[in-house]
Amino acid sequence: MISNLAVVHPKAKLGKNVTIDQFASVYEDVEIGDNCHIGSSAVIFQDTTIGTNCKIFPGAVIGAVSQDLKYKGEKTSTLIGNNNIIREYVTINKGTTDRMVTKIGDNNMLMAYTHIAHDCLIGNHVILANNAGLSGHITVEDYAILEGMVGASQFLTIGAHCFIAGGSLLRQNVPPYVRCAREPLSYIGVNKVGLTRRGFTEDSIKRIEDIYRILFVKGLSMSKAMDMIESDIPACEEKTTIVNFVKNSKHGIIKGI
Repeated sequence: MISNLAVVHPKAKLGKNVTIDQFASVYEDVEIGDNCHIGSSAVIFQDTTIGTNCKIFPGAVIGAVSQDLKYKGEKTSTLIGNNNIIREYVTINKGTTDRMVTKIGDNNMLMAYTHIAHDCLIGNHVILANNAGLSGHITVEDYAILEGMVGASQFLTIGAHCFIAGGSLLRQNVPPYVRCAREPLSYIGVNKVGLTRRGFTEDSIKRIEDIYRILFVKGLSMSKAMDMIESDIPACEEKTTIVNFVKNSKHGIIKGI
């Protein structure tokens, strides 16, 4: 159902069973998938694609042009996946020439007043709590949870299954599977609760703890810690994930305990 008080451009493509409430605006070259609900006064700007079963709450603004002063109007886009909940006054800016797209995966929860800047890539099953803010060019991997008032600098990567405490400031990459807090942001343990909920075995969690004990607790240099991890930890998926993340972290990783 489309309200008579909504403004929907004739070139917008709407799927089946789409609801658009009063005072919402949908621009041209927008695609909205089946069973989506666009709340009152939400704005969906052009070059935005939204998947199926998404619920966008009142006042959200999706696909607005970048706040990057280098943006010169080039053709870029915003891609929103399936089964996302985008709460009140969330803002998601479209891409720039860096990645050409801002992309949100599937099954994510973006709570009220979250901001996702240009060229961010958000995975699946991610939770950004109220007032979390991501600067441009950030990658957030699957199942990451950022509590309220978290702020992240540009070009960072936030690893899968990590948990970041409320009010934290991110200036370096956050490796997968960890909990972090304090100022400056530091490792405080492995996200055992989250990993257990997602089916990781006790053995898998213990291997992750062993790796991070070497990396963050023993007081070793990064190079010595990585050498010890390579030699002492048996081959496993978790080891490969962590080692590759650290090796590819151009901006460094968070502090140890």
